[in-house]
Amino acid sequence: MRLDRRAKYLLVHLDQGEVLAIHLGMTGRFSIASAPRSRPAPAPLSTQPARRRADGGPGRPTTTPSRGQLGQFTHAHGEDAKHDHLVFTMSHGAIITYNDARRFGYMTLVPESGLNDHAYFSGLGVEPLSAALTVHYLAARAAGKKVNLKALLMDQRVIAGLGNIYACEALFRAGLAPCKEVARLATRTGKPTAAAGRLVAAIQAVLADAIAAGGSTLRDYKQADGSLGRFQHHFAVYGRSGEPCLRPGCRGRVRRKTQGGRSTFYCPSCQR
Repeated sequence: MRLDRRAKYLLVHLDQGEVLAIHLGMTGRFSIASAPRSRPAPAPLSTQPARRRADGGPGRPTTTPSRGQLGQFTHAHGEDAKHDHLVFTMSHGAIITYNDARRFGYMTLVPESGLNDHAYFSGLGVEPLSAALTVHYLAARAAGKKVNLKALLMDQRVIAGLGNIYACEALFRAGLAPCKEVARLATRTGKPTAAAGRLVAAIQAVLADAIAAGGSTLRDYKQADGSLGRFQHHFAVYGRSGEPCLRPGCRGRVRRKTQGGRSTFYCPSCQR
């Protein structure tokens, strides 16, 4: 058995010639223990009545759920056994438990020989840290498209596995406005522009920096050893709406806008 990754999928290559393809969704996680954990008994119902609205309708519960803010790290996900959905018992005795509070994760078994042709993988683009992401590739994929730069980076059919945070950070490093059309990445003859070169370099640099920092912990992400990521302390634009731009000499302030249902953070002064 060996572990691998493609785009946002974890790949567990099994000895029988199959691959367990896993997408963690938003809250899926695995934990490893020497024995299975027991499910807690159901909590007793509260005898404290809920508040009621002025119009007599049902009000909110008397307890207020905590909300994770940028820089406030909460790690409740994965600790409640009632959200354990799958348990693997390994031959050496370890217990691997899949926990997913929001149930957006999914997994399936795929024959290894047909992995690249499976519906999950057949249409994926190149890996952002692979040699296949070149200025010529990016210019070719941008040619003739009317979409904006942020949408191109988030399209898994173009670049597989690049997420919202790192798309925002890469566009900032490249000095490119997320709402501008991708036509600026290629000349009329299809050759890559200087902007394409800056963008490819920025994508790979920001991912390398994030990996070196252990990822980004915003709400509940932990590294494999349980420690927190640290790259959130180095965000130039993500989550910094209204704050001063960090680019030397720029007097702009970071703005937030919604693109494709996701938050985009950028500096309108130095990203053109």
